Amino acid sequence: MTTITVIGAGSASFGENTLSALMRSNKLKGATLRLVDRNPHSLDIVHRLANRLNTEWDSGLTITAHAHHKDALDGTDFVVSAIEVGPREELWKSDFEIPLKYGVRQPYAENGGPGGFAHAARNVKPVLEIVRDMEQECPNAWFINFTNPMVRVCDLVNRHSKIKAVGLCHQIYAGYGMVGVALANDLGIEVPDGLEGMHADVMQHPLQQRVKQQVIPLIDIRAAGTNHFTWILSIRDKRTGEDLYPLLRERFFDLDESFEPLTRRIFQDFGIFPVPGDTHLCEYLPWMSDPITKPWEAFHIRLYDWDLMAGLRDFSLDRLNEMANGTMTVEGLLESDSEGALEMIENIAFAGNHYHLAANLPNQGQISNLPLGATVETPVHVDGAGVHPVHVGALPEPIAELCRRELMVAQLCVDAAVEGSYEKALHCLLLDPVITDMHTARNILDDYLKTYREHLPQFWK
Repeated sequence: MTTITVIGAGSASFGENTLSALMRSNKLKGATLRLVDRNPHSLDIVHRLANRLNTEWDSGLTITAHAHHKDALDGTDFVVSAIEVGPREELWKSDFEIPLKYGVRQPYAENGGPGGFAHAARNVKPVLEIVRDMEQECPNAWFINFTNPMVRVCDLVNRHSKIKAVGLCHQIYAGYGMVGVALANDLGIEVPDGLEGMHADVMQHPLQQRVKQQVIPLIDIRAAGTNHFTWILSIRDKRTGEDLYPLLRERFFDLDESFEPLTRRIFQDFGIFPVPGDTHLCEYLPWMSDPITKPWEAFHIRLYDWDLMAGLRDFSLDRLNEMANGTMTVEGLLESDSEGALEMIENIAFAGNHYHLAANLPNQGQISNLPLGATVETPVHVDGAGVHPVHVGALPEPIAELCRRELMVAQLCVDAAVEGSYEKALHCLLLDPVITDMHTARNILDDYLKTYREHLPQFWK
């Protein structure tokens, strides 16, 4: 029977989404689920919740809990990784604030810019430890990655291990949301009052979901590029087959200019629609950090609310604890989304045939004008033989050039963190579109390495 190991199982988002989806699967009855987390409190909550679901939903799983991944890898078929060196919000805020001392104001600081370097470098060591142990204990298993920065983590596994990896992200649905708003009258979609955009916001999330739930059954979007930096290649009406791109080019510019203004400008200037929404799109563009023109103000780029989201994370874990204790209903978990993990596992393990809108794999020519071997995001087909990219052809050359630069920055970051190479880390920052001064790049790097010495010991050998 199928064995699934989930590393980082104590995260609240895993309990809300992937765990409950796995527990609902009829195909996985009789499978073994191994939960791994180094935080004993979080692991205990998710383990107890899993046991409750296993009983009440008659899931038929054998469930075990482990403090270290090495105890849960022997003979496993799938490793789902949702790890994050924490505390996530506190470190992310620090990644943003350190470059401010040197005059660099990043637009978001999560997966691109200097913050993307620090974020990825911290996660390299634990991810590499996992896949090295997989090579010994379960060399044929699939590594299903949810950890950000997605491109850099997948690149690490693809180029520095022998393990098969696929990276999953839900950002494609931001594209569906924006198209749904623009074509609302044409498709018969009700846009809720108060919807401002696709940025991460507690109050906006339910409004965004209402639009996405209406539009996903109606249209098919094919997009490709790099994670959080993909581009819509085609949009078609599922009922008629009609090409909706010409209509989008007309309708999107009828929207209020305050709705995703950076997306609007990029669409206008390049003629192709970016998927991720402004707060992710801004990380990979070379025009978003100028201290004189302050484009983050002109385009109303919102920073992540680190303090609020840290509090929400604690609240969500408390909520899962109440479910685990039996004092709160679990009915809300019946409709949760697996974020793609279940689709990968079921269709590989049971020789299914599934089309998935977006997944990250090494480029085997699926995007013909991006470097071979680099981690790219396209639609994929999933079956008993694995995960297979859909070949989409070439991106428009200006867009491909933006992606190529980001891919080179990502590879330099990964190699620097694996080797402990100061030189490659410096090159990573010098080539990053956020950095415009050579001395500044070195100052930021030195500060990061000093501040995060505990997390980045390889640079201090």
